[in-house]
Amino acid sequence: MSTPPAARPRAVLVGVQTPDASDLDHAAHLAELRRLVNTLGYETVATLTQRRGGTGGGTVLGTGKLKELAKLTGGPGVIASGAAVRTSKAKERWEAEALDEVEDDDAPDEESAGAESPGPAGEKPTVVVVDHELSPSQLRNLEKATGALVLDRTGVIVDIFHRHARSREARMQVEIARLKYQSPRLRESAGRSERQQGQGAGDSAVELDRRRIRDRLAELNEGLAAVQRDQDHRRFARRDQLRVALVGYTNAGKSSLMRALTGSEVLVADRLFATLDTTVRALQPESRPRVLVSDTVGFLRQLPHDLVASFRSTLDEALEASLLLYVVDASDPTCQAQLDVTRAVLRDIGAAEVPSLLLLNKVDRLDEAARRELKRRFPGAILLSAHAPADVAALRQSMLDFFEAQMVEAELLIPYASQGRVGEVYETARVLTETYDEAGRRLRVRSMPGAIARLTRSFQR
Repeated sequence: MSTPPAARPRAVLVGVQTPDASDLDHAAHLAELRRLVNTLGYETVATLTQRRGGTGGGTVLGTGKLKELAKLTGGPGVIASGAAVRTSKAKERWEAEALDEVEDDDAPDEESAGAESPGPAGEKPTVVVVDHELSPSQLRNLEKATGALVLDRTGVIVDIFHRHARSREARMQVEIARLKYQSPRLRESAGRSERQQGQGAGDSAVELDRRRIRDRLAELNEGLAAVQRDQDHRRFARRDQLRVALVGYTNAGKSSLMRALTGSEVLVADRLFATLDTTVRALQPESRPRVLVSDTVGFLRQLPHDLVASFRSTLDEALEASLLLYVVDASDPTCQAQLDVTRAVLRDIGAAEVPSLLLLNKVDRLDEAARRELKRRFPGAILLSAHAPADVAALRQSMLDFFEAQMVEAELLIPYASQGRVGEVYETARVLTETYDEAGRRLRVRSMPGAIARLTRSFQR
């Protein structure tokens, strides 16, 4: 008899609608949080929201709304000193994973509440997810009041990155961000207060854990620096080639476009942050000069700063690209806000001035009236579906036309002693004519000005 699958942890979503957030924005933010929570493996069983002037205060929520939340989770609803905290298995796993990584070198209110049922009696939610970044004290207070594991938006995103990282570089990048997030949130728990032994025996268990985290961060930063030096060398070797980077909001369809443009078997999944590792492949069918296409990590509203900093090397693919393709999910009502987030992140890393094309993807989900409205709102944008071969072919031609407009022609003399290096020319330029004389092989080529200048200097040595 087969064993039934384990039940997914049950979660309550909590959102505070501040005066600067419209009803549409607030609903979109909660819908996005629901997708994040689902990606993390939790089942959302209730949503609780409140209109407030801000997210300050000891518990983010007002007193009445806090009691309403505690009723859903079975907590006391108060944060009085000494209040018992029910430790859930989800909370134990969350804290244990962070510490295991350190030891493993490889690894006045107007209120409104959601209408979802919290589930059958006796199956109370064990996780509360708040759609804001919480301070350590706010997290502790909410856990005391609810008796559940409390995660904020940043914690959810960091944990998703942790689960989806595959390459060594991505795993180190995510672990750095995760440890930085966890360090100020460590607290004493039963069974750990007496772990005072060896060096630093006078320190508390939390202080020892933080010291281990600092040591692990130093080790990770050193290892990541070495990996990034290798990445820099590879990018330098590709400096003469035309490079296109796909950038955009998570789940906008970048990986689907990557597969359609290059024929590569990159992961395509309808989930947030399915791709964390940069993939570089040649445009297919290959062009001359060759065009390389890279798929980058997706962006998100309130993407944690430590994650952006850790993935700086990955984002350098965008900074050093010849052309950026801004990919937007045109079927999403908040597509303008998603585009604004993408532009803000790229501006922060200095890539705002890189030439770009705007791609409104997933238009196959829209009717003709909606497409006309998009053309009016985004003049000059390319409307397409990554699953329509004709649309992909038209995009490919637009990319080639962009580069063609910047190319120049020149003549290169390849001495007979350097004939073995002729492949360098074919890699970075299109050969128009080829003749021979007593000095060597003369090639009439067309390519980008910088590439031709480097080739000329190279063969004059």
